[in-house]
Parts: sequence; C-alpha cells; structure tokens
Amino acid sequence: MSVPPEPHTPAPESEASHAWDASRNGTTDPLRDPWRAAMRRALAEAARAPGTGDVPVGAVVLDPDGAVLGLGRNEREATGDPTAHAEVVAIREAARAVGEWRLSGCTLVVTLEPCTMCAGAIVLSRLERVVYGAVDEKAGAVGSLWDAVRDRRLNHRPEVVSGVLARECGALLTDFFRAPSRTAPHAAPRPPEGALEGRSDASPGTDFGTRPTMG
Repeated sequence: MSVPPEPHTPAPESEASHAWDASRNGTTDPLRDPWRAAMRRALAEAARAPGTGDVPVGAVVLDPDGAVLGLGRNEREATGDPTAHAEVVAIREAARAVGEWRLSGCTLVVTLEPCTMCAGAIVLSRLERVVYGAVDEKAGAVGSLWDAVRDRRLNHRPEVVSGVLARECGALLTDFFRAPSRTAPHAAPRPPEGALEGRSDASPGTDFGTRPTMG
C-alpha cells in the first residue's frame, strides 16, 4: 500500500492521466490492468441504472480471491432512498454474503470516484482497496475535492487505484447527461463486451455536463 497523503491533500491527478494515456497508446499498465475485468462488470451494472432514471454508476465488491460478493448500481430514483448509491448497494450485498460488516481483504470496484458518503462507507466497512474509473471533479472524495479514505487521522486507510477504464466510465456518464430527455425512465440495454473500449471522447476529469451530485 502506498503512503497516504496528508489530510485534505488531493491525490496527484497524474495517476488518472497516466492510466488514460496508457489505454490510449495501447501500452500495458500493471497497476490497473488486473482490475479491468471487474470494472467491466461494474460498467454492465451501471448500464442498467438509466432504466429506472438513475445515473449510470455501477460497483462490484470482490473477496480476497477475486470472487464477486456484491453488485450494485445507483438506485436512488428506483427506491427513493437517498443513500442508494452504487457503492453502498454493493457493500450492503457483500456484507450480507459474508455475514458481517467487516469486509477485510475485499476490494470495491466502481465506475465513478466515490462521494463523501460512499468514501465513509468504504472506510467503515474496512475494505482493503477501492478501484475507480472516472474522476468526479465536482464531488469526488477519493482524491479530487477531498481524500477522505486516506486521511492520516483515520484508523483505516484503504489502498486507492484510480483511472481504470476511465474513458469508458466517463463516456457512459457523458452520454447519459447529454441525452435529449432524461425525465422518463427508459430501457438501457447491456452494452456488448468491449463496446465502449477505445472511445476517445471522455477522459479522466471529463465534465459530464449539468448534473446532480453523484456518488
């Protein structure tokens, strides 16, 4: 695990930029490549969210051996629950699967940088690692506006891996917020494997357009 930065110090933006450049140039990235398959699973969950009018964010929790313990997507519109962010939904499902609240040794993979609420849930559930795709410059709490998960004053600080399939994750959000009409729920078919790979219209830090706070 890398040494965390000082409290309230954002993680270097170069990490996400490096991931985007590596993906664009077709080079290997030993830090992020192992999480690409799990991120595609999270992207598949995210693609289901617009069917209920929810922002397309998806998450998956993996056990120490890489097996899926929990899946989640944004469900705030679907359930009317303000805490039903993808990360929280996946963490709850994983905790039910293991039978306790501690998710020691587990990894959360999510398509968008977590918000403050979700960053708190990550710390409190004792996840070992959080892996995210697109940077959220407007509400991110894992290195953008705040770095809540690596604050030295906390008793648990998970490892952070950023920028995994960042372009694909960003493109899904950008397309959603730029759609002509988002007022009525609509069916969102699951994208085919690799359909978004290679998109060059979204990168880490993409401004997804006018939108509510996400997590």
